[in-house]
Amino acid sequence: QVQLVESGGGLVQPGGSLRLSCAASGFTLARGTIGWFRQAPGKEREGISCVSGNSGSSYYADSVKGRFTISRDNAKNTVYLQMNSLKPEDTAVYSCAAVYGVPSALNARVYRYWGQGTQVTVSS
Repeated sequence: QVQLVESGGGLVQPGGSLRLSCAASGFTLARGTIGWFRQAPGKEREGISCVSGNSGSSYYADSVKGRFTISRDNAKNTVYLQMNSLKPEDTAVYSCAAVYGVPSALNARVYRYWGQGTQVTVSS
């Protein structure tokens, strides 16, 4: 059974940083893709980044490009999302998702497995 567990969320001031983790069990990261998504109240879910566990290729939404960095540790079966220069508009519940057989995607519909999410609040 696949389980994804996010951690690292919290309250941070504008301009600050957080690092989110997505620990996968029952899913072999080296053979799949993990994406990060976020959803703010009243807004649609947004795909913000993904990484291929095999190639390491990564992709970012324009809204986070240059500020967020995704990385993976296949040995730990964990994906990280380093978030710098955080803005109030980054406030959302952040979730990771996993899928096999898709090299990269920021479309939530292609992902099969989902974590519960972690709250990120950017506020002074």
